[in-house]
Amino acid sequence: MQAPRNQAYALLRLIMGVDMFMHGATRIGAGLEKFAGAIVKEFQATILPEGLVHVFGITLPFVEAVIGILLILGLFTRATLLLGLMLMAVLVFGTALRSEWNTIGLQLLYAVIYYLLLCRIDDNRYALDRLRGSA
Repeated sequence: MQAPRNQAYALLRLIMGVDMFMHGATRIGAGLEKFAGAIVKEFQATILPEGLVHVFGITLPFVEAVIGILLILGLFTRATLLLGLMLMAVLVFGTALRSEWNTIGLQLLYAVIYYLLLCRIDDNRYALDRLRGSA
């Protein structure tokens, strides 16, 4: 009974991909400087340098959008999931600096989904990776 697992995997990967893509796309659409400025303001009371936070704020939406597109397509899935987990680690660090513990709970949920998708990568049958001959 591989098909139900493969279908469930594809749908979870698709849902995560759409979510990540929309995170990035809406931030890009609303204006990168506006988003980066808001992030800089949120991190003023932390140890992080303003310039670093600004660059991160400009970059983050593109990283999210790329992760989303790759997950939707099922392309470079293993590397994309690892990138997603690394992104969650960075976001958890930043959120912890601001002591936003409820937000960290949500970020940990994202990390668990990335983990599950990575652990079940053999169920990734409905993906462009299969056409390329890789998991």
